[in-house]
Amino acid sequence: MQNQSHPLEPFFRQAVRNSYEGKLGLHDPDVTGYIARLLCEFSEADNLYKVRDEMGRPIEELEEMLEASDPVHGTAPSFDAERALRKHIGDYALFVGGMYPETAGSSRRLRLHHPSLEELIHVGKESYFIVSQFNLFEYEQEAPLFARLSDWFERCILGLTLVREELSAKQALLPPPRVN
Repeated sequence: MQNQSHPLEPFFRQAVRNSYEGKLGLHDPDVTGYIARLLCEFSEADNLYKVRDEMGRPIEELEEMLEASDPVHGTAPSFDAERALRKHIGDYALFVGGMYPETAGSSRRLRLHHPSLEELIHVGKESYFIVSQFNLFEYEQEAPLFARLSDWFERCILGLTLVREELSAKQALLPPPRVN
């Protein structure tokens, strides 16, 4: 994620807190902060598909992302790279499942398989669980957060869906753009 504050972070932090704490009763500042930063990160479209193939092209298929994360049979050069890829896969599954559930299982492009919501949940939970198992040295303090994200994955998706609804409602309150 980002170390310095993103300009949208206070906005997203409030929207996430409203949905997670106010509507779901999920009072965990580490989780809400993480998800607000996730929204900031993915507000830049290039970050959604930052996993690249050997030619440097973005990998858009969830199955190919999983293959890339395997340090033994895939292209991840180390276990640290596996952790980073699995973290991204968990983030991707959470974001897509919560903010764009209508794309799950759709066939926007014939060549792309869009995973179902069930697949996103399974892969997201599994990926965050794997990240939580990196619980030594520099990852020791973060590991419990990823264990909670794995355990609460479905609630986190629901929370993002509520964030999406809140953002849509706020957009409806804006005046229409002026046409000159």
